Amino acid sequence: MSGTFPNISISTERLVLRPLDEDDVPALAEMMNDEQVGAWTDVPQPYTADQARDWITRYAPAEREAGRGLDLAVTEFLTQRLVGIVQLARTNWHIRSTELSYIIAPWARGEGYASEAALATAQWLFNDQKLERIELRTAADNTASQQVAQKIGCISEGVLRNACIAHVRADDGTWSDVRTDFIVWSLLPEDLDGAGGQLADSGGFTTYPDWN
Repeated sequence: MSGTFPNISISTERLVLRPLDEDDVPALAEMMNDEQVGAWTDVPQPYTADQARDWITRYAPAEREAGRGLDLAVTEFLTQRLVGIVQLARTNWHIRSTELSYIIAPWARGEGYASEAALATAQWLFNDQKLERIELRTAADNTASQQVAQKIGCISEGVLRNACIAHVRADDGTWSDVRTDFIVWSLLPEDLDGAGGQLADSGGFTTYPDWN
């Protein structure tokens, strides 16, 4: 069984999640050059505008068309500024599962944007796409990402030992790899009845199919 995610826009109270656009290149490149992004993801450092353009114009469309995933720009509803990215990857349409991850720009952290975007995405995946499982993986020391997983109602399932490569930047600017553990989290449709209820009760979200 195979499928693909549609081109959609998801709106919450403060955010709009939509397909990445070439206009996002400067903001995306700036966001990806942040030290926290370099530490906890495999995004190349430094990250260039050309790499951002390649992600937006080639990689993201190919992932969606192949049925493997979906990359969404997270933007502020009022300002349209790029707040971050929500990425779905390793989607299995037979098991009806996908892996969700998020990156938030440095200036937008601490506002609850990651949990708001992740929760709206999860609600859409369960209600519209009829998925049955969402998986998150957080590095063992990435407490901010773990707090997001807990906030949206994820259940911690265990530890994948030595399965994650984090990165540390030295004083001279060079990066080195550090091996650490992944914590695996899952979210099932029934889990949203708990921690996810607040966002659903506050008006939920709206989807607009066939964005563009």
